[in-house]
This record gives sequence, structure tokens and C-alpha cells, in this order.
Amino acid sequence: MNLKQRQQKSDLLELGIVLALIFLIITIYVPIAIWEEERKFEIESRFRMQNLYDIEEFHNQITGSYNPQFFEAMNLVNAARDSLIADSNFIGEQLIHLNDKQYAVDIPESFSVEYDTTFGFLKFRRDTISDTSVTVIIYSDELSRNDTSFIQLKKLRYVMEDPNFQKVHAKKPVERVELIQYYDTFVPDSSTSFCPLTQKEYDIKIVEEMKSLRVASPITETYKDPRYLIFSFKSNSHGMISDGSRSWD
Repeated sequence: MNLKQRQQKSDLLELGIVLALIFLIITIYVPIAIWEEERKFEIESRFRMQNLYDIEEFHNQITGSYNPQFFEAMNLVNAARDSLIADSNFIGEQLIHLNDKQYAVDIPESFSVEYDTTFGFLKFRRDTISDTSVTVIIYSDELSRNDTSFIQLKKLRYVMEDPNFQKVHAKKPVERVELIQYYDTFVPDSSTSFCPLTQKEYDIKIVEEMKSLRVASPITETYKDPRYLIFSFKSNSHGMISDGSRSWD
């Protein structure tokens, strides 16, 4: 075997090693990417099912019944929330005019808070608060002498009502950082009714006599989508919510 032939075999061997290494990398990372995509669709689908279920529950709360027409239910619930934001006195028995129709509703006082916490993401932020620290002198029964306490200015009125209160010693402006909890609210839209994977509407089943509500994934058979010739995206039903119980819990 001459030098040229040995060189060709060596080149082919190196090429085979490189191709095998590429194939190994593909077989490791491509399935992981597909699994992550499957999980992403599953999470989004269940999120939409929960929002759809909650819309129907709010509709039942303000009208006394569920509505098999999701878009009508969604528009009415969103309109009720908008009306309450525009007028804080929009509670109790009210009328909502929407799309040339009139709806009789009964809005509870807690509706706005319940809506914002249901359709909202809990977040935190740090705020710098300007305040005044007050040094007060209070007689301590335990110590049998005057004692010094530091309070916020807004609490001074209550402290002064204490019979052991002696006097205000000093006031000092201060700044402090507080961790504030709030909800970043979103408004459900028409996409809530559709599975993000199949774009089919979720199955809504209502039994009025039993006040029963079920929302289920439209996927009834294993969904498959070929990927990279030898791989495939697969997904089974994303579950259901029946009378508040979620199948994936």
C-alpha cells in the first residue's frame, strides 16, 4: 500500500469519526429540544384551559349560569370588569349592553380584585419609600421608668392615645426600601379558546342541572409531527379541568 492510499484511508477514517460525532451530538440534543418544545405547548395549553375555565366560572358568578358560547362569555366578563374600573359603584344588580344585546348581571364587590388576581401574574418590585421616623418617650410599667421607642409618623396618633405616652422626643426624615407585591394583569382574548398546538377549540361540556363544567383538550389521539427525518414531535392530550379538578395535578 503506497503513501497515497494510506492517506486516503486516513482521510476517510477522520471523516467517519467527524460524521459519527455529529450524529452523536444530534441524537443527544435534538430529542432534548423536541421534549422542551412538547413541554412548552403543554404548559401553554393548560394555561389557556385554566383561563377558559375561569372565564366560565366568572360568567356563572355574575349571571347564574355557564355559557357554551365562550366568546360571548368572555366578552361579557371582560365588559363587567371594564365597567367596574370605570365606575367603582358598578356593583350589585346591573345591566350591560354589549353587541346589541342586554345582559342582566349581579356584580359582587370583590369582582375586580378576583379578576385581577385570577388573570394576572404575581410579581414583586422594590420601591423607595420616604417616611418620617418619630422618637417617642413612653413610660414602661415593666421597667418602672420612661423608655424610648421609634415609630413611623403614621402611627403617632395611636401611640399618643396610650395613657403611658409622655412626649415626642424627635422627628427624622428617613428613606427605606420596601418589597411590593402586585399582579401584572392581562385580559383573556379569543386565543384562549384554541389549543396552541392543533388550533382546535377546547371541548366545553356543561351540565346545567348539576352546575357541572368540564374543559378538555381537543387532542384525542397522539399528535405527531416529523422532525429531522428520524425524529418526531409527539403529544398526547393536555388534560382536562372538571368541576375545578385538574387532571394534571
